[in-house]
Amino acid sequence: MNTPFRLDDHPRRPYPLAPPPAGYFEQLPRRVMDRVQPTEAPAFSWLSRLPLPLRTALASTLLLGGFAASLVLSVTPTSASATLAAVPQEELVQYLLANDSRVTLADLADLSATAPATAASYLHASPDELQRALDAQPTDDSYL
Repeated sequence: MNTPFRLDDHPRRPYPLAPPPAGYFEQLPRRVMDRVQPTEAPAFSWLSRLPLPLRTALASTLLLGGFAASLVLSVTPTSASATLAAVPQEELVQYLLANDSRVTLADLADLSATAPATAASYLHASPDELQRALDAQPTDDSYL
């Protein structure tokens, strides 16, 4: 069992501690800073010599550049068409037929024309039929 510690049971030292040497407290901050001074890597020593506004501008430019690069690399315009191209055409046709949905111009605007042979596999028209279909289209001279 521990005995309780009482300060009154211990007498005070008869002699006080020695006073600090002259100029001790004036030299103390410099001595502490010399011991605590971090060693910089030689590769980045030029960075500490730059003025603070220039370091801030450099840091913000690097941060903005990193954000822009990650945005560009994560959102590629070919990712949607590449994903759609990986789906077999038979499954796409079955999906459109099963859902009884209509393909609108907005749907087609999202797709890129990377595979022009896709339309040729569904269109079995002769050149004469195509010419007749084009001639049957109304012409509007207001755009000329």
